[in-house]
Amino acid sequence: MSQANLDIPPNDLEAYWMPMTPNRRFKSAPEFFVEAKGMHYKTPEGRPVLDAIAGLWCVNAGHCHPKIIEAIRHQAGKLDYASSFSLGHPLAFHYTNRVMEIAPKGFDHIFLAGSGSEAVDTALKMALAYHRARGEGHRQRLIGRQRSYHGMGFGGLSVSGIGWQRAQFGVMLPGVSHLPHTHDLTRNAFSKGEPEHGVDFADALEGLLTSVDPSTVAAVIVEPVAGAGGVLPPPKGYLKRLREITSKHGILLIFDEVVTGFGRLGAPFAAQALGVTPDLITCAKGMSNGAVPMGGVLVHHHVHEAMSQGPEATVELAHGYTYSGHPLACAAALATLDVYQEEGIFEKVARIAGKWEAAIHDIRSAGGVVRDIRNLGLLGAVEIEAAPNAPGQRARAVANHCFENGIFVRALGDTLILSPPLIINEEQIGQIADGIKNGIRTL
Repeated sequence: MSQANLDIPPNDLEAYWMPMTPNRRFKSAPEFFVEAKGMHYKTPEGRPVLDAIAGLWCVNAGHCHPKIIEAIRHQAGKLDYASSFSLGHPLAFHYTNRVMEIAPKGFDHIFLAGSGSEAVDTALKMALAYHRARGEGHRQRLIGRQRSYHGMGFGGLSVSGIGWQRAQFGVMLPGVSHLPHTHDLTRNAFSKGEPEHGVDFADALEGLLTSVDPSTVAAVIVEPVAGAGGVLPPPKGYLKRLREITSKHGILLIFDEVVTGFGRLGAPFAAQALGVTPDLITCAKGMSNGAVPMGGVLVHHHVHEAMSQGPEATVELAHGYTYSGHPLACAAALATLDVYQEEGIFEKVARIAGKWEAAIHDIRSAGGVVRDIRNLGLLGAVEIEAAPNAPGQRARAVANHCFENGIFVRALGDTLILSPPLIINEEQIGQIADGIKNGIRTL
């Protein structure tokens, strides 16, 4: 088939079982993208659609950036694949050295994976292996948080806290507990940035540890800003308090930065933007600008050191993936880092975040169905009051209205999720905010 023909959707859509999608509904009224550039997608009919969610939290430098595309094209013609099992290729080492230059202080290694889900499962296994290496193999318990999302791997889904995503699969891993989420509309509705109230939610960890015995807990994993659970910024002091409690009890703290890593909050990682240092950091999405699948785990020095004892021929971590350090992913990721630095994208986020905050909070003026608005960095959420006996329908109606008018936003339950490419300008910010306001008014 010619490339032109491949841009035309087939008449039969049945074979592809789409992920995280009500397939029957989609296939009864499908929508497609066939091109993308900068801030916009293009439909088969040639209609441009402003991307307000960076693909899926990942296209930070904008779609089809020429430098990234050229790096992939060049690498594909030179070395398409090489395993990282007991041999190497230079790109993986060049890339990991570059990441360490922007990593939080104390981090000196990164394990490469193929996605955020793989990165989370890797981090959880690292936590268990770390304690075993230190003679504390009895530390087997893991603690996640309600309304958290940590990917679709068995471990990540076990520590996730979005019930409907887990319901089909039974009890998942044993020995997993969950902290309460931090969404508190009574005290924090329409907060700008980090909410004032809620550090006490972190104190729930002490109570939870009392009930399970802290000496049996290996790790606590949280997203610095909960993403798929509704964009929930951490209350002031919350992450610092979690750090204090985990350190007190010898428990590893894992930050899942699959969404927040690589500039989303105006710094390379949320750990730097929010001033709290965990023991492990997962990342993905913005690593390669979404162009080639990639994930990773940043490892603090003390964790790596504990796991690097014994004879030189010892495999320090009996874990890995076929596509760990994939040459095309490394090429894309190196070029992505170049773009971030040469174009000052992280610094731009810090400068424009205030404009973003003002614009999305002005959506409140659209009407009384707006229940809450939240933001941090270039993340945002507009929570809609659910219609009686019809949860999620109002938010979906607004998202559909936006799409029909050239703006791509995502409805998760009763919340509109916003995470635009980091190259967004003020005019495009206004276009997104106005589109949502108009959609709300149609309700």
